[in-house]
Amino acid sequence: MDLNLLRVLDTLLQENSVTRAAERLGTSPAAVSRSLARLRRAVGDPLLVRAGQGMVPTPRALELREEVGALLRGCEDVLRPGAGFDAAHLRRTFTVQATDLLLAGLAGTLTDRIHTEAPNVDVVFLPEAVEGGPALRQGLVDVELGVLGHLDPEVRTQRLTRMALVGVARGGHPLFDGRIDARRFAAADHIGISRLGKRLGPIDSALAELGLRRRIAVVVPSHTSAMMLARDSDLVALTLADWLPDAIAALGLRTFPIPLDLEPLDLGMAWHPRSSADPGHRWFRDRLAAAVLAPSGTGTTAPEGA
Repeated sequence: MDLNLLRVLDTLLQENSVTRAAERLGTSPAAVSRSLARLRRAVGDPLLVRAGQGMVPTPRALELREEVGALLRGCEDVLRPGAGFDAAHLRRTFTVQATDLLLAGLAGTLTDRIHTEAPNVDVVFLPEAVEGGPALRQGLVDVELGVLGHLDPEVRTQRLTRMALVGVARGGHPLFDGRIDARRFAAADHIGISRLGKRLGPIDSALAELGLRRRIAVVVPSHTSAMMLARDSDLVALTLADWLPDAIAALGLRTFPIPLDLEPLDLGMAWHPRSSADPGHRWFRDRLAAAVLAPSGTGTTAPEGA
């Protein structure tokens, strides 16, 4: 049945008048009368009958009144973006791709907030083994989080914040015996962090401009293993400024500014456009962004552009 006919029926059953129904619907009484005739044929009931100067509903019309109203409200909820969304009733698992460093700082805050609002929502974190867009397109990942690059052209992104890289070493490292300049920084043995075993990066390019070169004595696949190795050796690692300060202190590590002219890292999140208007996905993205900007054990990080 034409949904417009149900709307006419709903209005007629509220007004019990063809004229008043036409006024509410912004049409003519003749058009409403034609619709009423169609409704009578479809239902097999007169629905509204003449009673003196007015009209009264039949018993069948009274039975339909609440059903039709509820049906129309349901249709409006289906077609209205985000209408009727309630996180408390959401049952879903979201998959996030992120480095272990970001994960360690935000997972606790994120899960606490999510389970407070949506106790039936679970989160799966994946490493960056599927980074670069295809996993979003294929639906293997809901949100990619971190330094974004090599994304499929249709992917949507949101910049969240900028964070500087800093050096990190054990508290008793000889570097801390004096001012850490570029030459002393380059002279230390370093830990490279790369899933693919890459040894060189922007730091090496910046050192090369100064005629300096560092030795990357070992390459590990994660920031967590790098910090554990730095704790037990005289090797220098990298981390994000003001990220996981409690964990760094507990490991007996200290951070220091890198004495080079380096651009901060742009951190953001990416998702496939098929999820953009999904109210549950949008709710999750909002909670994820909030966890990045105020992670566990840190002060609030200023958002991009603040």
